[in-house]
Amino acid sequence: MRVLTLGRRDHGETEAAMRDFTAARGPDTEDELWLVEHDPVFTQGIAGRDSHVLAAGSIPVVRTGRGGQVTYHGPGQVVAYPLVDLRRLGIYVKEYVFRIEQAVLDTLAVQGVTGHRVRSAPGIYVRLADPFGHALLSPGPDPFEGLGKIAALGIKVSNHCTYHGVALNVAMNLEPFSRIDPCGYAGLKTVDLRSLGVDLGWDEAAARLGAALQRRLG
Repeated sequence: MRVLTLGRRDHGETEAAMRDFTAARGPDTEDELWLVEHDPVFTQGIAGRDSHVLAAGSIPVVRTGRGGQVTYHGPGQVVAYPLVDLRRLGIYVKEYVFRIEQAVLDTLAVQGVTGHRVRSAPGIYVRLADPFGHALLSPGPDPFEGLGKIAALGIKVSNHCTYHGVALNVAMNLEPFSRIDPCGYAGLKTVDLRSLGVDLGWDEAAARLGAALQRRLG
């Protein structure tokens, strides 16, 4: 897998480039991983509901080809786009999602943060009261009670090849998340590493997430 750290890139141009790469690739095309940072933008998945955008204000809302509901991208967030041939890797979509989530868990663990999965809610979450503790989740009626989302996941698969990916919140202005129902869940709290007390620069976070994804998907 070829890893490209591209820095700040326009979201629309990046999505178009991913589509073009995927459409043009052949059976021998090397997989790539793009690591980027976007200017403020709300992105809607294919089935995204407008009602989940509460008050976009001056931040643009764009439709995308990925799955999932609305999320926010902005400075201080590492967005990783794996462009992977699943057939060549020998896995299906469910395993692919599991491996992406595991790469995020690996990245958080290096910082001492314990991430968690929530059933039927792709992405990674942390315990707000004890983000460094290792207790297992014991979901009640509200599976998000006491949790904050630190990484959002939304993918697209075309002819067994993936694009879009995962966004890890590192050191952001988190206010725009209050203008939406993050990933379609009203009231879901969103956090970043900085709000958990972890001081990590974008470049280092991108390198660590990229290395973890390369291990899990390479």
